[in-house]
Amino acid sequence: MKEILKTERLLLRELNPDDAENFYKLNLNPNVIKYTGNSAFKDINEAKEFLENYQDYQLNGFGRWAVIEISSNKFLGWCGLKYDQNLNETDIGFRFFEEYWNKGFATESAKACISYGFENLNLKTILGRAMSENLASIKVLEKIGLSFEKEFDFDNRNKGVIYKIENKKSNPN
Repeated sequence: MKEILKTERLLLRELNPDDAENFYKLNLNPNVIKYTGNSAFKDINEAKEFLENYQDYQLNGFGRWAVIEISSNKFLGWCGLKYDQNLNETDIGFRFFEEYWNKGFATESAKACISYGFENLNLKTILGRAMSENLASIKVLEKIGLSFEKEFDFDNRNKGVIYKIENKKSNPN
């Protein structure tokens, strides 16, 4: 398991098929996926298959990472960067088990991912997307330094917002 980065309380590492049970359970909670547009996996095997076929690390050198609490070695959720080739954009995303909400884990891990994206990957811009009514995620985006950019149509039913942060050290060349 490739460790990517550490914060005071958290270890971020690459996801792997051994995470299938946690990945499956995470998406089972309707509150966790309420604002994502995703549905739950039908079973652990479907989650395992998703993880076995997850290509972001090979294709882009980064992706969504497992967030592990250092003190307990518990899988709390995931956080990380995702490159969308069609849009030529990288976004920050996070998803945590509900019992770990409001404890600063999303902010702590997402802030570390932003730093990693700018310092290690030399990204110029990182976006964050959320449904307009997902105030908790919007608050995290603001706490980690992203600013409101524009509204967009999330999925033909819901309004969304796009937040953005620029790499201040980025070389314009």
